[in-house]
Parts: sequence; structure tokens; C-alpha cells
Amino acid sequence: MTNAHIPDKPALEGLEQKWDAAWSDAGTYLFDRDAAKAKGRAGVFSIDTPPPTASGSLHIGHVFSYTHTDVKVRYERMRGKTVFYPMGWDDNGLPTERRVQNYYGVRCDTSLPYDPDFTPPFRGDAKSLKPADQVPISRRNFIELCEELTIEDEKQFEDLFRKLGLSVDWTQTYRTISDDTIRTSQLAFLRNLERGEAYQAMAPTLWDIDFRSAIAQAELEDRDQQASYHRVAFHKIDGSGDIHIETTRPELLPACVALVANPDDERYQPYFGSTVRTPLFDVEVPVLPHPLAVKDKGTGIAMICTFGDVTDIIWWRELDLPNRTILGRDGRIIDEAPDVLVTDAAKAAYAELAGKTVFSAKKRIVELLEESGELLEVSKPFTHPVKFYEKGDRPLEIVSTRQWYLRNGARDADLREKLIEMGRSMGWHPDFMRVRYENWTNGLTGDWLVSRQRFFGVPIPVWYGLDENGERDYDRVLTPDASRLPVDPTTDVPDGYTEDQRGVPGGFDAERDIFDTWATSSLTPQLAGGWQRDEELWNLVAPFDVRPQGQDIIRTWLFSTMVRSVLEDGRAPWTDAAISGFIVDPDRKKMSKSKGNVVTPADILDAHGTDAVRYWAASSRLGADAAFDPQNPTQVKIGRRLAIKVLNAAKFVLSFPVPEDARITHALDASMLATLDQVVRDATKAFDAFDHARALEVTEAFFWTFCDDYLELVKERAYNQADAGQASAALALRMALSTLLRLLAPVLSFAAEEAWSWFEEGSVHTASWPEPLGIEGDPAVLRTVGEALISVRRAKTEAKASQKTPVASLTITGPDAALDAIRSAEGDLAAVGRIAQVSYATGDTVSVGDIVLTPQEA
Repeated sequence: MTNAHIPDKPALEGLEQKWDAAWSDAGTYLFDRDAAKAKGRAGVFSIDTPPPTASGSLHIGHVFSYTHTDVKVRYERMRGKTVFYPMGWDDNGLPTERRVQNYYGVRCDTSLPYDPDFTPPFRGDAKSLKPADQVPISRRNFIELCEELTIEDEKQFEDLFRKLGLSVDWTQTYRTISDDTIRTSQLAFLRNLERGEAYQAMAPTLWDIDFRSAIAQAELEDRDQQASYHRVAFHKIDGSGDIHIETTRPELLPACVALVANPDDERYQPYFGSTVRTPLFDVEVPVLPHPLAVKDKGTGIAMICTFGDVTDIIWWRELDLPNRTILGRDGRIIDEAPDVLVTDAAKAAYAELAGKTVFSAKKRIVELLEESGELLEVSKPFTHPVKFYEKGDRPLEIVSTRQWYLRNGARDADLREKLIEMGRSMGWHPDFMRVRYENWTNGLTGDWLVSRQRFFGVPIPVWYGLDENGERDYDRVLTPDASRLPVDPTTDVPDGYTEDQRGVPGGFDAERDIFDTWATSSLTPQLAGGWQRDEELWNLVAPFDVRPQGQDIIRTWLFSTMVRSVLEDGRAPWTDAAISGFIVDPDRKKMSKSKGNVVTPADILDAHGTDAVRYWAASSRLGADAAFDPQNPTQVKIGRRLAIKVLNAAKFVLSFPVPEDARITHALDASMLATLDQVVRDATKAFDAFDHARALEVTEAFFWTFCDDYLELVKERAYNQADAGQASAALALRMALSTLLRLLAPVLSFAAEEAWSWFEEGSVHTASWPEPLGIEGDPAVLRTVGEALISVRRAKTEAKASQKTPVASLTITGPDAALDAIRSAEGDLAAVGRIAQVSYATGDTVSVGDIVLTPQEA
């Protein structure tokens, strides 16, 4: 759009809509496969873009981190790379199901038949409904509502991302619940299963009683909860006395399988290998040593119940103890008492607990212990950390369930070392984030639990053969051929069977569980890159160049993706990881929905413009937290001022005609361009190192010097076509503008494109990244002349005179080299400062003194 109309008053308003439409029409950001093939893998820059969860709304943190990625992407595109920049939508999983329940006022009941005419009772906010008041619907009806709502959310997300100026190729999108995704996810799992990396087991499982689903270690968070210690007595078999323990979970006494103390604790060494009897239930349990027991916690000896916390699981497994689960998947004490409760008193006590929630059961067992005299003391309440599902409302419980697992190095030293080695082979930005990855990998206590007892997700593609009694034979897992994928075992039939054999003795039964959402999201490189679907594309983009993401999901998304890549390909899935920091509120608290301090970005973008918000985001380095105050977004306002100045400066520069034979002849012009050359070098080096903030910092600093000093110095000469130096000034201004717009384009994407369109063809975002011009010149000229000009301006201000006031004379003091530089630009200085006579004196530093304003103007 060369020589496009330059508006009389350039403005930021409306640029987002104008240029988003223009970029779409021109296909500016489309992945050019032919160009990629011609260049080869080294000529492609591929991004494993985070797929946002399509359940709710985007927040300011998305704007922050996705801008970081886009700035780097735009730079690499201008460097000549063919960019593969896809976008995915993470639309399956628990958050989506919860949103559907709250939006439509429904809940899933797998026992109900499909109703093709079902209409949900709400289409909006149904959060106030209690679960019991939500309308039960079939699984298929529920999934249809999940599909409907996520598609609407995705449209809104795309609109906002377009407004943000993300240079995504919107033809390269995927959903984590599409047929292609399900096929890829199921195929990867079947290959894991074939290699022995996937397995199923009956084991203690962290369980969310509201979601009714297993929860993986990576999805946990600690929250402080109030509790009290209850001191109770276990009775020695020989009647010689009692052993006192303190517990916060007295309701689990019927599930007690042992007492445990530290092997070095002399108080309990005499009892190791003996047994004691539990209070109230009179069950004989052993006293055992284990190093995880803490000598100075409580009485120094603890009861092991199956299961009160994750330490119980470790003790149970390593000490080879029995499992006496008493807690059901609904969070209530099950009706059937453990078979070791044989006395009438024990059975009667258990009957008092059966069917109660853990809260009610705790209250009742404390009463029973008090009545029996076996409750010795209750401590004052205190707070302690309790495990929660990160999106849950109640503490997790531990129940025994059969689940699918994927090996992740927790119990395989060779795999663990391989994962750490692959992490060290990557570039981490900032580097200290690698330590978080290694700490997580080394701290794993169990394999990755990948199955979930939910509805909206990728089905686990297996069936089970049924024995002659109609019971599942877990040793006879039936899998589909890869050519049949995707499959839904609840409606599809395994090879060699017919539908009428479903659920009958000698027939088959479907796996009803789905994959954890991370089990699919861990395959984002494969989903976006065409793994096992488009071999040519996969070879062009994998391994990906960068994984951009937040620091809080290193343990989940980054680690799990590394696991899948190492198991499948024996390599890291990317060459670099770019980790953004958190957004914090003005009190430096992390923004989160649970804290109620999240800011939605739409209003900020509308009020200040996209470039202003992009500037705020790009001003923060990777890994650094950024404060955001929606009431006074100072950095956003600075960004808006910069974007407006870019438009106005461009309009001003373009007002000076450049003769065809123009060349740089003036020392001041050469000096400015030489200084700009160093800015180009510094910005390029910073971008190559993933330091967008440094690149912006050096570019912005020069831009303001360019506007405040150089433009002021040369504008008289640039206007005056009779001046022999006019062509040099106009050319230097035009060259600087072209370079500055390209340097700023990754951040100020709309303002730079608008100004570029006034005098250049095509898009600034597909223009070449600037290279140093190689013009010889001493940057000291610009610096010293600028210092002199600033002093003159300050003197006029102090004299309360106009900046147009003529100066009769002034004296400039400085080193001889600086004075020589100033003499070479004396004409510009005289023109701008309205200076009639300049005299010079040698000195150590540049200074301006003896300024005499003309009497009539003073």
C-alpha cells in the first residue's frame, strides 16, 4: 500500500479491525508448506502453542504470555523463517464438565437413555443450583452440551486473540476432542500399551468426591485446613499398658492396619515386631519401624490407615500391609465393615459410622471414644496443609480403584535419567526454570495416572473379555486395530465379537473411563504437527522450536509432553522452552479465579488499544512476574503513548521528500544511523536469546532520542530544499523510520503496520528484519550535540522564554574530540536553537554556559 493516504490526525482507534481483516485477506500468516519444503527443517520456526481451556473466559494472564510468544514469532518470521504457528483448544476434561453443569443446570447420569429432543432448563448462569436440583441427563446428551458450549467459547477466544494481534495461522487449529485428536491420542496410548509403558492396576487413588474421579499427582495443590489432634490409646497385648497416638483422622480407626515409629526412636524400639489392639474396634495390628515416621511429631508414633494421606500409601506399599478400605467413592463410610471387625461391640461401633460423610463420621467416632473412655485428649485447633484437586472444593480422599497408568520415571531410574537428560539438552528461558522441571521429575512418587471416571473426553480404547461368570478378565484386554481408530468402546464392538455379546458371560465389556485431559494435551506437538497423519508436515516441524507456557504447568503440561515424546521418539519435543511469569495484582498476589482478583482483558484492550497492552506484556522478561493494576495501568499508558508517537513521527518523517539521488553526506546523519546500527545489533542479539524485553528497551530508548533530539536537530535542514544537506537529512530520516518500524513491529504490531503502509509495499511483518547499514560515523556526534541542545532548551525554560527565542551567543565547553563533533553539526544546532554565535572552550565534560538570549525576546 505504498503512498497510501496518511490521515491528518493519525490514531490507534480502529487499527485492530482494519489490519486483522487485511492480514486475513492477504494470508499474511499462513504456513507456506512449499516454502518450508524448499528451505528444509532448518528454515522453519514451529511453535507448540498452548491450547487454552475452552471453559469460561480468557484472562489478562493469557494476554501476557501469548504476547510473549507472538513477539518472538513475528521476529523469526521477519528473519526469514517459514513460521508454523498453530492454535489448539483444550475442550475436554473436568473444567468443561463443571462449566456445562453450571451453565445449563444439568448433570450426567449414565443410567439414563438418550433423549434426542432434550432442551436444557437453563442457558446461562445456573451456578446457584444445588447438585441435587440439576436435571439428570444421559451421557450422550451431556456430551452434546459440552460440544455446543465449547464451540461457542472457542469463537470468543479466537475473536479476542485476533484483537490481540496474534499472528497465528488460523487454518492450523485443532480441538482436543475432535475425531483426529481422539485417533491420535488413542493410537499413542495403544503404542504405549504394546511397548509395556501403559498398564492398569488396583491401587490407592487420590479421589475427588465431588467430581467422582481419580486425580493425578500433578493436579494437586495444598490448602490450609483447620484440624485437631485426637490422642487415643492402643492397648498392649500383654495388658501392661497402652501406646498413645495422636491423629487428625479418628474416623479412620476401623481402617487401621499398623502403628509405625522411626527405627531410631528408643521409646518404641522394644515394641517393634509386637502387636497392639485398636481402641473401640479391638483389632490386633503390628508395631513397625519406618524412616518416614517423625520422632518429634505428636507422640512420635502414628497409626497407618488405608488410607488417610499419601504417606499411608507409602507405608502400606513398603511394609506390605493389608488394605482395609472403608471409604467409598462418594466420600461416605461404606456399609460393609472390614472382616477383621469380629466382636459385637466392634460391629456395633462401625454401624454407627456406616453411610456417614467423613465429617459426620469423625464427629460420631469422637463421641464413641469419649463414651468408652478411650479418647484421652483433643488438642486446640490448628491449620495444616491438606491435598485438594486444583479445581476442587473439598479435600481429596484416598480410595482403592482400578486405574490405567503410564510409566513416567517414578519407578524406573533409567527413564527418569533419560527425562532429565532430555531436559538438559534444551534451552530454557529463563534457565532456572529447568531446575523446577528436574525437581519435579526427581520428586515423583508414582507413575502417571491417566484414567478418569468422567464423561467428556477421549475414550480409553479397550474392552475386556468376560469369563463364564460374566466377570471382567483384566488379563484379557481387547484392543482395536489402528485402522479402526477413533473408537468408543461403549458403542463400538471389538474384533471377533458382535453387539449381542456385550455384557454377557463369555462376551466382552467396554472400558467406560476416559483419558485425563493431560494425557491428550501431552500430545500437542503430535496433534498440531500431523504425527501419524501427515508425515511430510511432521518432518517439517518436529521437533518443535519452542514450547511457550506458564511456570505453574511445568509439572503437568511440559513434563507430560516430555514423557510422551521420550517414550515414542526418544527425544525432547522442542529445542527451547519459554516460560512466562505470573500476573500479580497491585498487592503482589498471584491473580487467580479462586482469589477473585482476575482481570478480563477485553475492557483493557478497548480502553487503551492492543498495541498499548502488547507493550505492557513485552516489557516483562520471561519468568518474571508482572503487576497489573486495572485502575491505573501505568505501563499500558506508556505503551499507548509510544504507539501514538510512532504514528505521528512517521507522518512527520514522511513529509520530507527524498530526492532520487540522495545520499548520506552530513556527519550528524551518519552518526545517528551508526547509533541505530548498534541498536539493531543489540535488539537482534536479545531476540535470539528470547529476551524480548531487552530488545524493546534498547529500541524504545533510541526511538525517543531520535524523536526528541535528532528530529529536532535536522528538521530545519530537512524542510529547506535549498540547503545542500536536505537530501542527506531526508534520506537518513526515511532510513531510520524503516528500521525503527521493523524493530518495533513485533510489539507494536498495528501501529507499525499502519505507518509502514504509508510508504512501503506489503506488510511490515513479512519484511526483512533490519540489518546494520554499515554507515561510518561516530555516535558521539549525536550524543554531544544532543547534550548541547538540551542545555539550551533548559536555559530557555528557566528564563521563561519560548523555545523559539533566538540566542545571541553561547559557549560550549568540552573535550577537543567532542568539540570537533559539535562543530560538524553546528549548522543544525544553530538552526534548532536559533543560535547566532557559538564559541568553544576546552574542558573535561560537555557543558553549555554563558547563554545570552536576545534582549527583545528575553
